[in-house]
Amino acid sequence: MSDLGFFAILVTLAAIFGLINYRLLHVHVSTGVLIIALVVSGIVIAIDPLITSFSFRGLAEKLLHTVNLPSTLMNGALAFLLFAGSMHVDLGELLRRKWTVLALATFGVLIAVTVFGLGIWGVYSLLGLSVPLIWCLVIGAIMAPTDPVSVVGLLQRLGLPASFRAIFAGEALFNDGVGVVVFGTVLGVATAGHHETVAGVVSSFVSEAFGGAALGFVTGWVTVRMMRHVDDYNLELIMSLALATGTYSLANYLGISGPISVVVAGLTMGTDAGRSAMSEITQQHITTFWSLIDELLVTLLFLLIGLEVVSVPLHGLDLAAAACGIVLALIARAVSIAVPAAILRLHDVTGIPALALLTWGGLRGGISVALALSLPPGAPREHLLPVCYGVVVFTIIAQGLSMPQLVRLCSRSVEKAAKSEEPAEAEGVSR
Repeated sequence: MSDLGFFAILVTLAAIFGLINYRLLHVHVSTGVLIIALVVSGIVIAIDPLITSFSFRGLAEKLLHTVNLPSTLMNGALAFLLFAGSMHVDLGELLRRKWTVLALATFGVLIAVTVFGLGIWGVYSLLGLSVPLIWCLVIGAIMAPTDPVSVVGLLQRLGLPASFRAIFAGEALFNDGVGVVVFGTVLGVATAGHHETVAGVVSSFVSEAFGGAALGFVTGWVTVRMMRHVDDYNLELIMSLALATGTYSLANYLGISGPISVVVAGLTMGTDAGRSAMSEITQQHITTFWSLIDELLVTLLFLLIGLEVVSVPLHGLDLAAAACGIVLALIARAVSIAVPAAILRLHDVTGIPALALLTWGGLRGGISVALALSLPPGAPREHLLPVCYGVVVFTIIAQGLSMPQLVRLCSRSVEKAAKSEEPAEAEGVSR
């Protein structure tokens, strides 16, 4: 089957599942599509052993193997999704909370990797499953960063204070770069016994992260300057597309962080200088266009996640490990926020309400699935994949659907804390 044919099937299924969700479930379209896709996958798995003349599961797996999901996401769709998400972030608020975002996106990720990795290693040992510690740290790296695709989309539908939204979105947009670097380093040790020095890892991360940020700033600034001399919204739409795809591709070619570079490029479009370079009608068209791209890609991604379940090995002990993994993911997330907040005095994320929101809102999604599916054949994939899928599905459905209720309970306390922290941020106190 051609890529176009596969894309046509996905869009058709997304439209059908979206219609069912609109009439029956009444939840956000991407979440509804995921739920329905999971139900369909469950039906396929259940009826497949009952039919001897034909394998629905085999057909589904063959169809899904038409596209390489890890490559499609990490080298294609992610550029559009991160760019669209970063355009909605308030850069002023993000800069005011930069130390909090930096701490959570770096130290927080490392803490989460360690806590989850050690915890799931203990779970596997108790269940009698032979999974080496290094591979448990690999799954820890997969599950540690929150997914910007899921988190930014959720934030657009909630009424959190602007400062807290900036922390939420900023961490989600930047911590995936850290997670990918940690994943690559630990995976190298697991597969080839390759040991990287701490100095080498730090040097590699700094060059990738800061190189990506510098590239994104330059390409974004150049694009904004060119837009000042153009008053044609169709052309400016094409320029924004070129900025997203060109920046991401150039970063990958140069060996620096594509995700971070495209996030910074998108942030430049959302600055006062970026908005002033476009007419009001251009801003409306660009916002509408990128919102549509974001909605379409997120829906298709969640559809793929739901359908990919048919290719995940499901056994009793692995399902038990997945259930424990859900609890561990919440514990690791809470610790990864509380420890940096206590040590570095991050007052804007201290207190039970802020900790609860950041912990419960730490959704995982397509990036975690893509990294898990990219594990090499030698990895204990049959034990790691169920844990990954269990955590991802739980966070998107259970945590994502219940976040509005939690926001209503906690937002007033968080807003008071944010307001009380503004003078300290302005003066650089406690940082």
